[in-house]
Amino acid sequence: MGKNSLGEEVKDWIVSILVAVVLAFFIRYFIVELYVVDGSSMEPTLHNSQRLVVNKFIYRFKAPERGDVVVFRYPSDPSRDFIKRVIAVAGDTIEIKEGRIFVNGQLQNEPYILEKTRGSYPLSTVPAGRIFAMGDNRNNSEDSRFPDVGFVSHELLKGKAFLVFWPVSQMKTLP
Repeated sequence: MGKNSLGEEVKDWIVSILVAVVLAFFIRYFIVELYVVDGSSMEPTLHNSQRLVVNKFIYRFKAPERGDVVVFRYPSDPSRDFIKRVIAVAGDTIEIKEGRIFVNGQLQNEPYILEKTRGSYPLSTVPAGRIFAMGDNRNNSEDSRFPDVGFVSHELLKGKAFLVFWPVSQMKTLP
């Protein structure tokens, strides 16, 4: 008979499983989380039903940057999550006129958008602790241009999307 009794081996297995569950819980709630894209507001960058990995840890150490693709809780219903691109950060001015986006007075080069933006948005300054976020499919996106979203508080940010992993044929990293 071996050194360990059956009872000790079962105990070792239970401890190992508990450690694995605790680690998985920690990783899921504090480090990374998986998300499913719902809708077409981020086309052509992201498509409906794609699966993403979101870094939930990054914004504990640095502020969001222009161009980040972020997941945040919808301000009017925090049980829903939105996926959008950061267009302007705290202190930036944002304006949309004649379908063109201006940040700090500079016309933005946005090769990732689906089509020219319809409508306008008055010159505004992004408040401290907030971002201005828009979908890449500007004409089919509920985003910071709308009062129910507005400037998104950093407190509502869940993280930065950095990897599309499903379907495998569409796997890619995000800026």
